[in-house]
Order: sequence, then C-alpha cells, then structure tokens
Amino acid sequence: MMHLVRPRVHVSEPVPREVDEALRREFDLVGTPQGADGIVSMLTVTVDDAYLEAAGPQLRVVANYAVGVNNIDLAAARRREVVVANTPDVLTGATAELALTLMLSLLRRVGEGDRFVRRREPWRFSLEFMLGRRLAGATVLIVGAGRIGRETARLAEAFGARPVLAGRGDDLDSLLREADIVSLHVPLGDDTRHLVDARRLRLMKPTAVLINTSRGAVVDEEALAAALHEGVIAGAGLDVYEHEPEVCEKLLPLKNVVLSPHLGSATRDTRIAMGMLCVEALRAVLLEGRTPANAVT
Repeated sequence: MMHLVRPRVHVSEPVPREVDEALRREFDLVGTPQGADGIVSMLTVTVDDAYLEAAGPQLRVVANYAVGVNNIDLAAARRREVVVANTPDVLTGATAELALTLMLSLLRRVGEGDRFVRRREPWRFSLEFMLGRRLAGATVLIVGAGRIGRETARLAEAFGARPVLAGRGDDLDSLLREADIVSLHVPLGDDTRHLVDARRLRLMKPTAVLINTSRGAVVDEEALAAALHEGVIAGAGLDVYEHEPEVCEKLLPLKNVVLSPHLGSATRDTRIAMGMLCVEALRAVLLEGRTPANAVT
C-alpha cells in the first residue's frame, strides 16, 4: 500500500488549540524550519534571506500570523519563489475597537484614574475633579485609509467625532495641524518608519493626542516621549512599540500616556480566525497547488 507523504509545517510559536488541531489534521508539524514545506510565522520572527536559506529550497509558503508583513523580507521570498500570506480582514474590527479604547481611555483619563484609586489617594465626588474630554465633536485624523483605518473612522463617527482619512499622497503636515486626535493605521515600511517624528509632533496642536495601533517604529518613540514631557502634545495611547517588547523608559512615568501590550487583535475569536487563514494558505499552496487569496507575494 502506498503511503502519501504529508507536507511538513513548522509553527514558530504555540497557536490556539483549534488552529493546532486544524494543522495536525492535514500536515506533519516539525520543530524547526529546516526541511519544512511550510512555515507559520509570528510577527516576532524575522524571516529574512538567512532564515529562508536555512529552511531549505523545499520551502514553498510562509503564512504570517499577522496582517503586517514587515518581519518578512518579501524580495527574498520572491527570489526563492516562496509564497507569503498574511491574515487580512479578520482582525479589522478588533484592532479598530482597541484604537477607540485607547482614545476614550486617554480622553476620559481612565488609566490615570485607575492608578489614582489603586494608590488609595483620598478623593470625593467634585464637579472639577479629574475632568476629561469627549470624543464627540473631535476631529480624528486617520492616517492610513485601509481596512482598519476605515473601520476606526466608522466607529469614531458613531461617537460623534469627525473622521478625516489621510492616504498616500495627502498633505499629512497640513492635516496634522487641524486634528484633535491622530490615529495611525499604516503598514511599516521604509516610507513610514518614523513617519511621526519630532518635526511632525511639533505640527500637532498642544491639545492633540496620538494613537498608535499599527507598528511601533511608525513613531519615533524618543521624540514622542520628549514631546509628551514638554507638553508639545497632550497625550498618547500606544499598543505597539519601536523596540517591542521593550518600551522607552521615558514613557513609563508619564501620566498622559495609556500603554497596552500589543492587544490589537487579542480576542480569542480573532486569533482563531487569523490562524485559520494561515491554515487555508498552507492548504492552498501545499495540498491544492494554487495561490491563496491572502497572498502578498
């Protein structure tokens, strides 16, 4: 009896049980990328030319467990005819929700209030105590008019804000001057690294706040810490960091910053859906001999 050899797949980090079971039904999981036909990579793994070389010439597909692919050398993958896929759409709503969470937490001083209560500071209800601002009526500049940016704009508008979308080719400098909230939703690349630097922070209103749920290096973190300390802008809500998981030490003591540990897609149903997209990409390339719909190379 002839036994069919199942494709070998390496998973760089543990995945949800449902995704693991789906992988094991169709593939043999291996502990290293060497000799694998397919790889499920996390955004914490740098898939560069050396990584692809070490994996071997049999490698046919890398399914990145993220929508961003800045951790992968796409040119190197193309040279080696390795298909790279990502996980679009399924994390749009969750990430947009987190962007709104950061906006509201910052404007309504929720993080600051939480720390205040935990310190057991004395307080009583007062009409002037810990006043914040509403999202309603604010001009929210959405930098990056892709899926997540558009959904963030929709949610902000539902709160009564006025969203303004900034895409490629728009005059970002002029738009920054008018915004009450700046929310970043661009992929990380050579043209967006430090997109928000010291110069652009100085263009913003002193009452404006910055939200980043895209990639940490889109913002010059040192420049942001300085701007917050000096009152150049009023606050920031960050879910991603330039040298993640390290966070600029100068940000940590600031009261006008809300920090979360890369939770944009962190709901169970979202993470499972992302994993199933990876499974589908592996199945398409390794079992069905076709290019998956979510291929980026």
